[in-house]
Formats: sequence, C-alpha cells, structure tokens
Amino acid sequence: MAVSRLRSAAVAAAAPLHPALAGRGEGRRRLGTAVAEVAQAGAAAAAAAGAARWEPMGAREYYDYRRAIYGDITHKAILVDAAGTLLAPTEPMAQVYRTIGQKYGVEYSEDEILMRYRRAYAQPWGKSRLRYVNDGRPFWQYIVSSSTGCSDLQYFEELYHYYTTEKAWRLCDPDAEHVFQALRRAGVKTAIVSNFDTRLRPLLQALKCDHWFDAVAVSAEVAAEKPNPTIFLKACELLDVKPEEAVHVGDDRRNDLWGARDAGCDAWLWGSDVYSFKEIAERIGVDV
Repeated sequence: MAVSRLRSAAVAAAAPLHPALAGRGEGRRRLGTAVAEVAQAGAAAAAAAGAARWEPMGAREYYDYRRAIYGDITHKAILVDAAGTLLAPTEPMAQVYRTIGQKYGVEYSEDEILMRYRRAYAQPWGKSRLRYVNDGRPFWQYIVSSSTGCSDLQYFEELYHYYTTEKAWRLCDPDAEHVFQALRRAGVKTAIVSNFDTRLRPLLQALKCDHWFDAVAVSAEVAAEKPNPTIFLKACELLDVKPEEAVHVGDDRRNDLWGARDAGCDAWLWGSDVYSFKEIAERIGVDV
C-alpha cells in the first residue's frame, strides 16, 4: 500500500507538466516550473520501489486467465491514445498562445489564457456533433479566440500550423520506438485511437513515428469521438482483431478507459495502471 501511495504522489506531481491541446485530462493541469522538481523527486522515489510495485487485487489471476485463453501473449493488439499518452506538448499551451499572440496584441496572462481555454473547451460545441471535423479549423478558431480574446486570422493560422510541427510535440516515452519494434517482431498489431483532427497523420510523420503503427483511427476521419465505442471498433476492424483481443492505453478515464471497455476491449490508464510502453509490452507477455 505504501508503494501505491508513492506512485500516486508521483503521478499527481508529474501531471501538471504536460498540458495538451485536447483539453481532457490535460486541461485540468496547472502551469509552473517549480512542479518539475517535485515530479523528478517523486519519479525517482517510485523507480526505487522497483520490484515492490503494487498490483491491483486479482491482476495476477486475470493475466493467468488470459494466458489460458490466448497463450503466452495475452493480447493480439495494442491501441494507443495520441495526445497525453504517445505525445505531449513541448511547452505549456498557455505559454505558446501568449508568446505567439503578443505580436498580435494578446495581453492576457498565461493563467488567464488557461482559465479561458478550459471554460471554452467545456462548453457544448453546437456547430456539429463532433468537435474535430476534417481539419478542425472552426472549432480551434473558437477555442483560440475565446482563450486569448484575439480573432486575428493570421494569429490563428500561425498557432494552428505550429501544432502540426515536431517543434510543438515530444514523445512521452523516449524508449517507445524500441518497444514498438519488439511488439512487431512478436506479431502484436498496433494502432492509434485518437480524438484529433486531420493534422494527426502529418504530425506523426514529422515525429517519424507513423511507421510504428499498423493503423490509425482518427475521430475526424471515423466521424466518432471517444468515448464512443465506434472509434475503438473501427481500430479493431482495421487491425483485423476482435475487440476482446485488444487492449487500449490512454490517459483519460472517461474517453479511454470507459470508452474502450464499452467497445469490448481491455483498457489500462496511462499514468496509473501503466507508466511506459515497455511495461505494457511486458504485461501482455512480450519481452523487450
């Protein structure tokens, strides 16, 4: 139990460091550089726990149950969320909005921008049943203007383009490529399942990680957003696996955990159930 509390503390400390455009779990995170020191200390303490990691009650029995059905590798496919799980912004959203916006007359502080962003994102989007339709421009124009008070089209286009480049994003797990190679060698299929607009594919190419995945299910293309089971079922269809043969990993309890389970997939919460792609691979029975 002490280890579980230690890991929870590490997650709580690290969470504020990765605000993302998606505005889901990421939107609740705070800004601040001092938090980084707390996160580093918490992560080091959690790592020191090592083999003493706490496992949920019944987890071992569940793995044994799946191995009895599917063999040594318990899942035929891994589905991965994009923003917040595979990818994270290199800089806090509010900082980017303010830095780029200063030359366009944006005067709000980073805290004000973040507060207005959260408020705007939480409002129902009445233009369509989906937030991300095609390139998502109408939705993001609304978010940017609401967050900053600036409706300058040139400002919006500069921001919009910035978040399509490798400068804006980094990999959450620097060892991810090695793990996905091991998964492919083991015959495990992989797909991204993401609430995102059509910029996701060029972004994955810019980050040179598009080839890690056998399929990409983007809400703007599937016309369904998580937690709608449709997007998870589409990913399974693209991979030619049954939902019960796949496990989805994401950082949002509602969108990723509950949505995947409603579709019939197994599901683990990034930053709570699992903390790295190596851990995911080893948990399903693939040596890395």
